Amino acid sequence: MGMQIIALTPDFAVSPQLLPEDFAWVSAQGVKTLINNRPDGEGGDAQPTSQTLEEAARAAGLHYVYLPVVSGAITPEQVQALHNVLAAAPRPMLAFCRSGARSAQLFGLAQQLG
Repeated sequence: MGMQIIALTPDFAVSPQLLPEDFAWVSAQGVKTLINNRPDGEGGDAQPTSQTLEEAARAAGLHYVYLPVVSGAITPEQVQALHNVLAAAPRPMLAFCRSGARSAQLFGLAQQLG
């Protein structure tokens, strides 16, 4: 599998854009929650919609969270929302966006909330 998954902690990792066909493999790796940080339409028609991704995630037995953030414009509300997900959702978690960098940045900010 050519996926680039970067573990930030033992139970939180980030990756570039995932596709529905990746989810069975992700689930087999032990991931319990997928967090989609990429707004619908950001990548044009080639990017699957959140609804499509959610259906595929559920079919693979994954908890799915849609928390879209615009690159370079993360809001305090989005940081708090991820903090809440980190406190409540099943672990381990995998967050993704276009490259993984935005998800990593959002995670770092959420960690600062304690």
